[in-house]
Amino acid sequence: MRTDTIYVNSAATWLPPRRQPPSEVGGTPEDTGYTMLAVSDGPSAPEMAVLAANAALARAGWRGAELDLLLHAWSYYQGHDFWSPAHYIADQLGAHDAMPVGIQQMCNGGAAALQSAAAHLLGDPTMTRVLVTTADRFCPPGFDRWNSDLGVAYGDGASAVLVSRTNPAELAEPAAPVPAGLRLVSVTSVSAPNLEAMHRGDDSFGAAARAAAESVDVRRTKRAYLRRNGSSGYRTAERERLETLLGLAMKEAGADVGSPRLRCVVLPRVHRSPLLSVFGPIVERLTGAEAIDFGRSTGHLGAGDLTAGIADLLDREMLAPGETALVMSTGAGFTWSCAVLTAPEPA
Repeated sequence: MRTDTIYVNSAATWLPPRRQPPSEVGGTPEDTGYTMLAVSDGPSAPEMAVLAANAALARAGWRGAELDLLLHAWSYYQGHDFWSPAHYIADQLGAHDAMPVGIQQMCNGGAAALQSAAAHLLGDPTMTRVLVTTADRFCPPGFDRWNSDLGVAYGDGASAVLVSRTNPAELAEPAAPVPAGLRLVSVTSVSAPNLEAMHRGDDSFGAAARAAAESVDVRRTKRAYLRRNGSSGYRTAERERLETLLGLAMKEAGADVGSPRLRCVVLPRVHRSPLLSVFGPIVERLTGAEAIDFGRSTGHLGAGDLTAGIADLLDREMLAPGETALVMSTGAGFTWSCAVLTAPEPA
């Protein structure tokens, strides 16, 4: 989806200060490639989202009351059973005129929320300022961040991205520093719904959360799927969808393989093995750009990999004017997304 009249006015990630290395839990069944995971000992997921959102609002010079739409994405429990975290976040920010919406697309939720935000801005001229948030906290007793899943370990944290139709450079006062921002050139997504059973396994449909087990156990459901279907179908689908996704993203970016203005491709914060064996080679072949992995010291951030990647691009000032980055994410079901962002050039 072309979105080149949409801008990221600011972005922020809030990560808890504590980091947990594998040695602290006595090692893990497999080497996932993470040196440590971000662990929240206090704030819940929605509370972390408020912290990230306040940071993003402050950077943009916006007030919560100016927001028209708030899209909150998550992949795991938000602290209450029958409740809207999006409305809580809006209330805490003073965004009482904004429409709060929850986005559920598992770990691709941040990308889905950003794509939805862009669609609203493109389709509704009365809408001017949109906030996207993500937040997850993968804590006991319901989740073992190191061992609940096969091939990925989970870190706690939140992200926030502010989007509008206004170039940040146009908001700056004369002679004032130009606020950091990026043009959102496109957001593209592809899916393979036939893979949803990897997270369902052989379990029957339950009457309540965690009816099949006391804690989330994706290792069990994935192994059940692999016993029944083998691994070749998933591997083939992943490669085909990634090739399609990056091909579309490169076309929408107007970039050729090896283009000097294509600065980097930010990878999702998943297991090191698929990054090295699948993502990395496809990125190299189809883009020729440097592949960057921000996740080794945070863990997989649930719904927030893509939006946290955008915040990292801005925080590290990685793009010179005119340079472009691709930011990728993936989530159970399965869905893969890629956002194309360019640093605006001076007028």
